Amino acid sequence: MSLQDIKENILNYFKGVRAEWGKITWPTKDQVRNETIAVILIVFAFTIFILLLDIVFQGFFNLIKLG
Repeated sequence: MSLQDIKENILNYFKGVRAEWGKITWPTKDQVRNETIAVILIVFAFTIFILLLDIVFQGFFNLIKLG
C-alpha cells in the first residue's frame, strides 16, 4: 500500500464521517429533559427496591443466625 493510497483512504474515511454526521438527528430540549427525569426516577426506584431486598435478606440472615 503506497503513501498515496493511505492518504486517499484517510480522506475517504473523513468524507464518510462528514456524511454520516449530517444524518444525525439531535434530540430536542424537551426530549432530553423528559428522558433525564425518567432515568433519575428509574434509578431511584431500583435503589429503593435494592434497599428493601437488603432489609429482607438481613432479616432472614438474622433469623438463621439466631436460630
